Amino acid sequence: MRSDLVLLALGVAAVSTFASAREARACGGCFHPSLSQSGDVITDERMIFRITPQATTLYDEINYTGNPQSFAWVLPIHGTVTVGLSSDILFSAIDAVTVPTIVAPPPPQCASCSCGNNFGATNAAAGSGSGSSSGGGAPPVTVLSQQTVGPYATVQLQSSNPNALNAWLTANGYAVPTAVQPIIDAYVQEGFDFLALKLAPGQGVSAMRPVRVTTQGAGLTLPLRMVAVGTGATVGVTFFIVGDGRYEPQNMQTFTISPSELVWDWSTEQSNYTTVRAQKEASFNDSAWQIESALQLSPYQIENPVLSDEASQDYLPVPASDSDAGDDGGAGGAGETADQVRQDDLATLFPGGDQSEVFVTRFRSDLSRAALANDLVLQATADQSQMSNIYNVTQSVNTPSCPAVPDPCPPCEGGSSGGTIFGNSDSSGNGSGSSGCSTSPDDGSGANGGVILAGLVAAALVFNRARRR
Repeated sequence: MRSDLVLLALGVAAVSTFASAREARACGGCFHPSLSQSGDVITDERMIFRITPQATTLYDEINYTGNPQSFAWVLPIHGTVTVGLSSDILFSAIDAVTVPTIVAPPPPQCASCSCGNNFGATNAAAGSGSGSSSGGGAPPVTVLSQQTVGPYATVQLQSSNPNALNAWLTANGYAVPTAVQPIIDAYVQEGFDFLALKLAPGQGVSAMRPVRVTTQGAGLTLPLRMVAVGTGATVGVTFFIVGDGRYEPQNMQTFTISPSELVWDWSTEQSNYTTVRAQKEASFNDSAWQIESALQLSPYQIENPVLSDEASQDYLPVPASDSDAGDDGGAGGAGETADQVRQDDLATLFPGGDQSEVFVTRFRSDLSRAALANDLVLQATADQSQMSNIYNVTQSVNTPSCPAVPDPCPPCEGGSSGGTIFGNSDSSGNGSGSSGCSTSPDDGSGANGGVILAGLVAAALVFNRARRR
């Protein structure tokens, strides 16, 4: 992604966690010196929204390739917020335990010849349970807070004059495109403040990490209007809501996919999950959210990967000189080690500790630009039951045919009598065993691949012959 690309989104970027290059696909607004003419746009995003009665935290993956001096990010906020560092591994951990897993139906059980004991095929289960400055005229732009957080220089701004705010942003290196100004104007008129963030001098893009932004109280609104600029006709969003209960959109429609709607194609070893989703999204004019799963999880299921030794490098220390005591209630000027930053990140996501389970609801949508005209408002769901992320498919097409079995079976090695026919060729799968396939359509690109677990017949025969010898 080029460095002059203007990216506007709401609070999170969806990128491959294991990608070698970091790209900027952030929510809030990424403003750059000029608008790219290359046609590059945001195509997919991820966000985590943590809601408690005391505070609300938005987690944002910011990944970027290009000139570090060109990177800038702006997010509408209310009041003074706390800014901290997070990590890509946190997104991966919460994604892994909530991603839809498509489990194929059992294939037909084919008859075959066998010598000695009849060893049936194994029945393997697939899937998992798984200060102030002037803007050039009154009223001024007030700087509520200014600090460095890890690799980022951050400033929190307040103004009742959109022109003054735009002038301040432009004068301080946040080049606001003409198309963005009406959106910022609307947020200013509605009483929003703003968090502006960019890389500190001397910092390269390799130092970038996801950020978390915490506001006091239970906030239930996401500024979706900031997503519209910088996207194409549609933008894919995967949205995790973590709370004490299950939440849903109040001002947007939702839908689900039933396993009974899915068909497994044995010729491609994938299901029609993404096709069904696309059809349903089209029926809602790309303005609805799919509920993919809603699970009560132990914090340990998310914390364990984050606390692993391999994940330690995913967090950065915050030097003492980077801490601004009193502005964010954080390190208070003392600085933090990488492990302390990690512990703070987890304590923010799980303020109650490890003892209480949390409800994680996973939403997915490919939103049209028209659907981004209003902010997303959330509410508690009347149905507080869980929704599994395991989709057991019962229908299939292009079922592999069974090979012909000689009758009678040929003589067994070292014996005068013929082998015996075992197994059941009934295509209903009512045989001596079954095998299965499973896929996880986690990136919206289709569920390719699958794992077929073979029986143990051949291994058993070899073992039997070895014993005779």
